[in-house]
Amino acid sequence: MPRILAIDYGLKRTGLAVTDPLQIIATGLTTVESPKLIAFLKDYFKKEEVELILIGEPKNWDDTDTHATPLVRQIILRLKKEFPHIPLQTADERNTSKMASRAMIDMGMRKKQRRNKALVDEIAATILLQEYLGRSGA
Repeated sequence: MPRILAIDYGLKRTGLAVTDPLQIIATGLTTVESPKLIAFLKDYFKKEEVELILIGEPKNWDDTDTHATPLVRQIILRLKKEFPHIPLQTADERNTSKMASRAMIDMGMRKKQRRNKALVDEIAATILLQEYLGRSGA
């Protein structure tokens, strides 16, 4: 069974998470520099079958766009162009970074470890994907 890949896209870094082949558990994959995302995905898709790309859509609490929303829309267009055979779906990413920071505290990580923005992005992508799995009953 193919995997689902989640993307927490940012200007500098992009957190990635994937499901197991049975689509039960979301696991952090890695964090890549955003300009290298497409090249990373091309390589990853050669090794793993992915049936859906889930990308976090930044929104304010009143559903207006954030400063990052246009950036995410640009990468969505690029992903659709580069990987037209893989469906893409957006998901509300409000609070995922805060939830990631909270999870790091709950895991007992030291303050220095919690400052690792790459790890925060990867955990945020994992939370985004796990929430999707919970909603979709996948």
